[in-house]
Amino acid sequence: MDRLPAFERYVGIDYSGAQTPASSLKGLRVFMADPVSFPGEVGPPPSPRKYWTRRGIAQWLVARLREPQVMLVSIDHAFSFPLQYFRQHNLPLDWTTFLEDFQQRWPTDEANVYVDFVRRGSCGNGAARSGDLRWRRLTDIRACAAKSVFHFDVQGAVENLQQRDKY
Repeated sequence: MDRLPAFERYVGIDYSGAQTPASSLKGLRVFMADPVSFPGEVGPPPSPRKYWTRRGIAQWLVARLREPQVMLVSIDHAFSFPLQYFRQHNLPLDWTTFLEDFQQRWPTDEANVYVDFVRRGSCGNGAARSGDLRWRRLTDIRACAAKSVFHFDVQGAVENLQQRDKY
């Protein structure tokens, strides 16, 4: 029996939370496919910037989600935190509360706010919502080799592949 595909479009986003929302980053990439095509990379809109920005990806994704195609979107991003984080900071297990609390301390959606500014204490209050490298999400524990969401400054697979392809 032939089965129809569940989705009309598939989008994969290799995400990087580095720098600012408007920073053009090599580590930000978008791929798209449909049931009859192989996945292909989607370049950023025409501009002087060579790479995607976080804000640009968000705007592009909102526009795609408004289109009539039923779509599955996958983002290489940690959309959860270890339970120890919530316990340590006395936060309820509530997504909206978590996002509001986190954004107050890590305002990396604001213009000209670099992640490193928050990490080093010159902006926001990241120290009030820090975590421990030993803390793992349930998915990290089950995957065995996954790193903690608090493990910063790790080169991603995209950069490693690009380095490999140079030689």
